[in-house]
Amino acid sequence: MQQTKLSRSLQKNLQILQNIFGSSGDFYTKELAISGIPCAIVMFTGLSSPEKLCHLALDMLDRNPVLLGGSDGLCDYLLTQSLVPAEPKPVEDWNSFVEMLCNGMTLLLINGSTKAVVFSTQEMPQRSVSTPTGEGNMRGSQEAFTELLRNNLSLLRRQFRSDSLVAEIATSHTPAKTEYCLCYDKHVAPKETIDHLRARLAEIQLPLLLDSAYFASFLKQDKMNLFPAAAYTERPATACARLCEGKAVVLVSGCPYALVVPSFFAEHFECLDDYASSAVFAGLIRLLKYLAFLLSVFGPGLYVTAVSFAPEVIPIQMLTKMAQAEVSTPLPPMLEMLSVTLLLEIVREAGLRAPQAISHTVSLVGALIIGETAVSAGIVSIPVLTMAAAATIATLAVPSLYEQSILFRFAVILLAGTFGVLGLACAALVILAMACGSEPFGYDYLYPLMPLTRTSWRDGFVRTIWSSLAGSREVIGHHET
Repeated sequence: MQQTKLSRSLQKNLQILQNIFGSSGDFYTKELAISGIPCAIVMFTGLSSPEKLCHLALDMLDRNPVLLGGSDGLCDYLLTQSLVPAEPKPVEDWNSFVEMLCNGMTLLLINGSTKAVVFSTQEMPQRSVSTPTGEGNMRGSQEAFTELLRNNLSLLRRQFRSDSLVAEIATSHTPAKTEYCLCYDKHVAPKETIDHLRARLAEIQLPLLLDSAYFASFLKQDKMNLFPAAAYTERPATACARLCEGKAVVLVSGCPYALVVPSFFAEHFECLDDYASSAVFAGLIRLLKYLAFLLSVFGPGLYVTAVSFAPEVIPIQMLTKMAQAEVSTPLPPMLEMLSVTLLLEIVREAGLRAPQAISHTVSLVGALIIGETAVSAGIVSIPVLTMAAAATIATLAVPSLYEQSILFRFAVILLAGTFGVLGLACAALVILAMACGSEPFGYDYLYPLMPLTRTSWRDGFVRTIWSSLAGSREVIGHHET
């Protein structure tokens, strides 16, 4: 922009705005006089409310006609003495002017002054607060984040009603100037971690920022490590729980999911219901989730290894049925398992991306082709189809690790089908090495599972009773009593 500072001439300022936004249908300007001084209000009709401005601000100004000091006096009066909803600082340059305008603010240009007064008249169309769609819980809060950053902050503030909650709003380095917010508990979160995260976020440059997940890749130390560097949640209650543990929560304008950093492996197997149910039942469910993750990753590979390289480990009756099923199929076990797993993923992706009106058709056709027709034609054996379906269902038990489970599963099938037991062992070691080698912001990714301590059984593999948990507090890598 050629001219960075606002001009004292009202008409010159309006001409500059006309050159910038003149072709936009939602750009609105209104010239008026306040106490005899020519002024103009500027806004976007879809982001600001003209009714709110006129009824609250201009009517009030009409009751205070005596203003001293001319144009600059009017500006100072609006900022320091009047009751209008004005921001504490005026805008003096065009870059800030355009940014405020696009954020839904209304600006008042005053003839003879190089300052523009900013009014908080935001009224953007928004989706109402609804229930979470991807994090199902039987108990606890049923509120979910929305797309508006300020609304999400208010939902988080309602759950975390303490003066220790800090919310730092910043603007990303993108052409769209998308806002994001870094939230943390100043009494619990480690200062060095927050400072490091703040600096990393400020350095990130993106062509656009539509989701909080865009930040995740820049926060990973090892880019080849498949385990996520951050977790995501659409529940303000879950974000509040992570804040109490000393973690940071990053909210992005336009995204209904919060980014939680740092993230640990054990957190993907936890949910709010674990702490609302009895300790015995919660511990059982958590162990089942760990078993489901192992089944989703290693189940198909174990089947291929047992059938192709170690049939002696299979009970004789089961081996007979499996041999009969494999005889009628044209593909070897490894290619057969890969084909079925790939088809299941195609059906899942098609059902997810297809229009809602025809999504049920995708599921029906997929069930007929992969299930009944493929087995009847002898293309796929029943044991392979059963194992692939069981692994797919087990993956849904830990949805936050879905991407990793799919990638690991394909790798395990390939290695197990090519090298047998040795390939299966190598795949397990590589996955374990990735988990052990990941250190989000200097913390052990396998905490509190490894190394085995009392914390591993207090709130790791299982959960102990509340009377024991209430006397301790877990704060990212440190145990407080």
